[in-house]
Amino acid sequence: MGRLVGKVAIVTGAARGIGAGIVERLVEEGAAVVLGDARADLGAATAARLGAVFCACDVAREADVAGIVALTVERFGQLDAFVQNAGIFPMHDVEDIPVEEWDRVLAVNLRGCFLAAKHALPIMKRQRGGRLVFTSSITGPRVVPPQHAHYAASKAGINGLIRAVALEAAPFGITVNGVEPGNIMTEGVQTERSPEYIAAMQASIPMGRLGSVRDVANAVLFLVSDEAGYVTGTTIVVDGGQILPESRA
Repeated sequence: MGRLVGKVAIVTGAARGIGAGIVERLVEEGAAVVLGDARADLGAATAARLGAVFCACDVAREADVAGIVALTVERFGQLDAFVQNAGIFPMHDVEDIPVEEWDRVLAVNLRGCFLAAKHALPIMKRQRGGRLVFTSSITGPRVVPPQHAHYAASKAGINGLIRAVALEAAPFGITVNGVEPGNIMTEGVQTERSPEYIAAMQASIPMGRLGSVRDVANAVLFLVSDEAGYVTGTTIVVDGGQILPESRA
């Protein structure tokens, strides 16, 4: 405990699910956290419950991302970590994806990471240190199910962005990394997927269970901690071995 005492972090897409779990874990370790989410009522309630500061933020909008960074620095005087976790995943066959939906998925999932880097880096460069962590996925970089073309493209793009930004940030003592969750049991999965669907997901995972929000949060905690000071430009897969089998035979 106490690995992040004196540190200040932003976590976006954190009103519930993986993002809320990340906030909880960072607060437990002593960080001051600003929780950003486009869902104001839910985000504010989650921030109050976890002991964080809430800021309304749609990561696809540059003014919102600039605003959450400015609020954080004004409130706490520093910014040590920015965890961009916000993401959306509508499902359609590729020929049925409306262009507007394609653009929105790329805007939230990928542009959001770009904007986080764009606005956090000047602060972190002045501090000569910081951590950027982006939530990617095994979907896109490593595997893909049907009806996820836009989501897969956005997550594969995040991994390329991580490497590019890491190279630029390294001379300033700033690390840039990501996590690639597999199937994680979140509120969204519980409410939006049938028991049969969840059972099928579990059957595809060698460890025999969906991951927990805390499994992902612990990986993020490592990446924002001092222990990961020499780790940059990479991702941690958190999937219970899901991508390992060559076949299901």
